[in-house]
Amino acid sequence: MQLRGRLTGAQRRALDELLPLYSANSEVLLDAAQLFGRSAPLGIEIGFGTGDALIHWATAQPDWNLLGVEIYPPGIGALLNRIEEDGVENVRIVQGRAEDVVEKVLSRASVAEVRIFFPDPWPKKRHHKRRLIQPAFVERLMGRMAVNGELHFATDWEPYALWATGVFAGFPELAPVEAANAQDLRPPTRFEQRGHRLGHQIFEFQFKKQG
Repeated sequence: MQLRGRLTGAQRRALDELLPLYSANSEVLLDAAQLFGRSAPLGIEIGFGTGDALIHWATAQPDWNLLGVEIYPPGIGALLNRIEEDGVENVRIVQGRAEDVVEKVLSRASVAEVRIFFPDPWPKKRHHKRRLIQPAFVERLMGRMAVNGELHFATDWEPYALWATGVFAGFPELAPVEAANAQDLRPPTRFEQRGHRLGHQIFEFQFKKQG
């Protein structure tokens, strides 16, 4: 498993004991009703880090099914421990690259809301192709979102915000709406706090997918 040496003991235990209970298969199409044991709106957080924002969402909207997508085991282990400690019942996890998960796991028009908070901005020009927000990725994501589904994106890196603005502009079905209060969406993430310390502006995007 990636980054195994950087895991804490608690994270390693969570991955060994809890991940089988809360994980979705990253190679097959998701049956959300079966995975969660109920039918409910499906929300996705891509790149949940240590899971603080996802736990916040889960406790604020217990009537939603929430899927967290993350590639790094330490963050997954941290989230699993929070799920256990807080008794959260409406979160499941899929480990993998966001692009692969959207392609292989999510069925068409199944997702009511997508949240992407502070992904790696890949600031060097030669690395821009590694940024998550790319036309091909957004096009794939649009196919998985239901009509009137919402997309939230936040970054503290202004060049990435400008990049994302250009990418989102290529999708007329994404109608901008007034961004919700950030405090209602998430507690301040570690990356957001770092951005504030560095004097960065936080750029919030919110869209609704039109039919």
